[in-house]
Amino acid sequence: MSPRARSVTLWVVALVLMLAAAVYQERTGPTYPVEGTLEVAGTARAYSLPRTETTGRSLRIALPDPGAGSSGSVVWRRYPTDEPFTTSPMRRDTAAAGAVLVAELPPQPPAGKLEYRVEVRTPGGVLRIPSEKAAAAGEGMIVARYKDAVPLPLLIAHVTCMFLAMLVGMRAALAALVHPGGIGRLPWIALALMTAGGLILGPFVQKYAFGAFWTGFPHGYDLTDNKTLIMWLVWAVVCGVLWKGRARAPVPRLTRATVLAAALVMTAVYLIPHSLKGSQLDYGKLDQGAPASQAVHSGV
Repeated sequence: MSPRARSVTLWVVALVLMLAAAVYQERTGPTYPVEGTLEVAGTARAYSLPRTETTGRSLRIALPDPGAGSSGSVVWRRYPTDEPFTTSPMRRDTAAAGAVLVAELPPQPPAGKLEYRVEVRTPGGVLRIPSEKAAAAGEGMIVARYKDAVPLPLLIAHVTCMFLAMLVGMRAALAALVHPGGIGRLPWIALALMTAGGLILGPFVQKYAFGAFWTGFPHGYDLTDNKTLIMWLVWAVVCGVLWKGRARAPVPRLTRATVLAAALVMTAVYLIPHSLKGSQLDYGKLDQGAPASQAVHSGV
């Protein structure tokens, strides 16, 4: 295989790994909608129940209308609290394409959360979402989180930098495995992208969404911030090793080992669902009169 063909192949493999991580991050995070199907007149119709909403907007819960003789309700309360559940009846909306049952839950401050379940009563019985089986497994409620709007260009730039950092990092690891001489400046580029995406743009995203630039170590326990910090530190170590051994040829084993170790840490970080252990509003403090901005905790 020619050097050019080998390089292209390694970039393609790195791209596939990066895209797989992107899909995994999206689908496993705590804000990804709860999806399923509901049988309507013998036909399975898909539904998607939200787990995130923008501050100031009602959380819209919609299900396909099972037809005549059916009704629905949403059982909900603020999370995490011990207050009684509220039951909100769903109304029938026939304006959209295909009739739906709809309910809207009240807006919450940034980092506020609501837990809810949907109950649909039909002539054939009661359907609960999440199901009774899920409830028995300790997943009986859907938790939806509120956040302030983040400017789209900022969000796109942040996400792009972070996934490009993974792309370049994976490419560096593949080079360390099959072609050590091809490592070159790749770790430096990965570190620069992580610096821009994780340590510069990331805090601004956090500030827009929840009112604080950084809630990871040493200020808090925000898992996303701490994952970013760990990933940045291991690639900083790689770049330090590269700098120390820059005059050596061939590439020392220590350099290859540190690149591979950093890539493994990066992979582990991206396997942890995004937005876990993030910011959460303390409704107890809020109800006692504290401003919403001072009632937010991290790492929960």
